[in-house]
Order: sequence, then structure tokens, then C-alpha cells
Amino acid sequence: MLIIGYKLYSKVVERIFGIDPNRPTPAIALQDGVDFVPLPKWKIFLIQFLNIAGLGPIFGAVAGAMWGPSSFLWIVLGSIFAGGVHDYFSGMLSLRHGGESITETTGRFLGTGMKQFMRVFTVVLMVMLGAVFIMGPAKILDDLFQGAGGGITMWVWGIFLYYFLSTILPIDQLIGKLYPLFGVAMLFMAIGISFVMFQDGLHVPEITMDSLQNLHSDPGAFPMFPMLFVTVACGAISGFHASQSPLMARCMTNEKQGRGIFYGAMITEGIVALIWAAISMSFFGGVKELNEVMAQQNGNAAWVVSTISNSLLGKVGGVLALLGVVAAPITSGDTAFRSARLIIADFMKSNQKPIRNRFLISIPLFAAGYALTLVDFGIVWRYFAWTNQSLATVVLWVITAYLIQEGKWFWVSLVPAVFMTAVATSYILVAPEGFQLPTRIAYLVGVGVASLPLSLALYKAYSRPEKTSKVLVH
Repeated sequence: MLIIGYKLYSKVVERIFGIDPNRPTPAIALQDGVDFVPLPKWKIFLIQFLNIAGLGPIFGAVAGAMWGPSSFLWIVLGSIFAGGVHDYFSGMLSLRHGGESITETTGRFLGTGMKQFMRVFTVVLMVMLGAVFIMGPAKILDDLFQGAGGGITMWVWGIFLYYFLSTILPIDQLIGKLYPLFGVAMLFMAIGISFVMFQDGLHVPEITMDSLQNLHSDPGAFPMFPMLFVTVACGAISGFHASQSPLMARCMTNEKQGRGIFYGAMITEGIVALIWAAISMSFFGGVKELNEVMAQQNGNAAWVVSTISNSLLGKVGGVLALLGVVAAPITSGDTAFRSARLIIADFMKSNQKPIRNRFLISIPLFAAGYALTLVDFGIVWRYFAWTNQSLATVVLWVITAYLIQEGKWFWVSLVPAVFMTAVATSYILVAPEGFQLPTRIAYLVGVGVASLPLSLALYKAYSRPEKTSKVLVH
């Protein structure tokens, strides 16, 4: 379904946007040798995929599998109808407007007030994500090498140094050269796990009416809606992706590349998430057994990933697979800080060609990131998950506003925007780190909040009949 979705639905999305292959891209018109650098399509795709494929499609899929086969449906339908739409339009809108950050695009279509809010909100999310993607891979590497050297502290500082260099150096130097190697590790991990899963005949639970129920060990405390839709984020839809797409929009040489790079990377990430959700449900004997293991490990998805990799692929293969798992968050953490630098530079209108200007913005960002590494990882991760999906919700409304303004078929983003508004609102009302309200109240409020922008969007759209008559082709 993911592959068919890419082959068919991504073409519909591309047609709605209306590409112009003859239009000069920012990489050509604004080339600066630092951020605006023309790169080949295969390398841009690989960087985009590794940028967006952090811990989410792996750790998030493992945790999401605790609800059962319902997570399969969310990964597939979310990737095709929500995540792919979100990623394609956020990337292409940046491409059309000089490679601008998502914060500036928000202001363009939702007004100055939302632009100022998104500037703060997105930078906080980027720094939070950078901190999460320091501690996550550091813990895996420390376990992998059994505390050798300086232990987890050594890995934290090593990852910090890499992040700092990848944030300030031109994109084609460190990121452009290392990502193909990281990509090999990621592909080995995904292909290796799926191959052995089929070879060993592990039983993956089927999608049936019974299995679509909430199979979580504590369904009362973890209702499927909205918990599943926030837990499995990057494997279905993630606001973080909208912060990364402008980085690649500054390197593309033709608008025709957008479908493969933005929509295609989202579908590829969905496949990785499906693999980890499937192996998590099958490796331990079923969804019930997975819940028991996660309870024993205090929700430590890293332990599950390490155990599965070493058991299925042997010692050497397990190490390579874990390096692929480590590559995923590292290649998202570095560009999270880079994205934060560019957002602030856009706001301050700071020329980023002089390295001094890059230093002045980057140093405070890394100081804040280091402070967050001192906070409990679980707490930061939970707040990041909700913040991430809230950002995705805002971006979907930005896309909807753009489509309405241009008289294009806005339902492609309106439906997922309404759904994600209800998800993000309900989650913060019922979650342990939120207000812990009864689900009935949370659902009513979630639907009520989602209905407000829905009503406004429909009013704006249908009060302009001459625009909305243009359905698929502008």
C-alpha cells in the first residue's frame, strides 16, 4: 500500500501543487557555498531520508506496536494521506519562496502573529530534538561497547562535537560526505531485519476486527486515540520534517525532484516503521508478550532494538544493525541544530556565509541543548512527541491556507489537518505529562477545537467561488 500510495497519490499531490520545471531553484539563484549548494538528486534524497528518520520510526514504532496491528494502519494511511502531503508541500513551498524556513512560510500564509509564535516554538522543538538525539544514540553506543572508554559521557561529548561541526560547516562537506555511509548502515538494518523475519517464519499478527482493538496492557491509561497517533510520529507524520525540508529545498536543481525527495522519503520512512512494528510484535511471541517485555524494561525501546538486532543478525550483523539505528537519530540531530541556526538567521536576516555569524548563532543553541541533556530522557521525549505533532498540525493548516488562497484542491490537507488538531488537543488533555482529564472530556474538547479552524477554512474557501472552482490543476 505504501508503494502504491507513492506511485499514485503522490502524483495527485504533485498535480495539485503544479510544478514548474523551468523555474530557477534557490540552489541556482542564491548559491552561497554554505547552505544553498546544488547537489545530485540521489544525495538529496538520502540526506532528506536520514534527516527525518530519527528515533521516531524505530523507537516510536516499537512503542506503537504495543497497541497491536492498529499501528500498521496508522503507519500506512498516515504516511500516504498525512505525512506525504505534509512533507511534500512544506518542502515545495520552501522551494518556491527562496528556500525559506517553515516559520517564514507560516507567516506568509497565516499572518505575522503565527510567524512569531512558530519562530519560538520551532526553535525550542529543534533544540529539544537535538538533545533527545544526543542521549538516545549515546545510550545505544554505551550499551554496544559496554561502557568502554569514558562511558556515556564520552559518547555525549563526541556526538556534541559532530553536531557542532555539521551545524557550522557547508552542507556538502561533512553531511554530504558522511550521509552515504550512514545510509548503507540504515539500509542494512532495515533489509537485514525484514529478511530474517521472513526467513525464520516469525508470526506477525494479522489485521482483523479483533486485533484492531486496543491491545495495550493498560488500555485505560493508554487509549488508542490519541496516544497511538502521537507515539508513532515520524513513521506516519511529523512536524520535524517540515523543519528539515527547507534544508534540501536549498540544494535542489529542479522542481520535478520534489515528489521523489519529499514524498518519497516519507514513504521510505514508513517502510522502516512497518518493519520495526512488525518485528516487535512477532519477535517476543505477540503483542501481549511485547507489552510484558516493555513493562519489565520500563519502556526502554533501545533494549528491545538491541536484543532483536543481536538475536536475529548475530554479533557482527547486530553491531551493523545497531550502527544503522544510531545513524538515524544522529543524522536528524545534526540537522535539527542546523535547521535552528537557519531559522534564527532568517529571522535576524543574518548572512550565513561568514563563519563568525554561524558561530554566534550556534553557540547559544548548543548551550541550551546541553542543559536539556541533564533532564530525564523520558520526560524530554514525551514532551517532544506532543510538540512535534502540534507542529505538524500547524504546518497542515499552513498548507491548507496556501491551497485555499491559490484556489487549489484544499481537501488534500484539510482532512489530515482537522484529524491532527483533534489528536494534538486530546493528547495533551489525557496524557500523563498533560492534564490527565477523562477521555470523554478530552475528545469533546478535541473535536470542538478542531471544528474552529475547519469552519474558518470552509468559510474562506467557499466565499471565493472563482478560486475554488479550480480542482486539481491550477
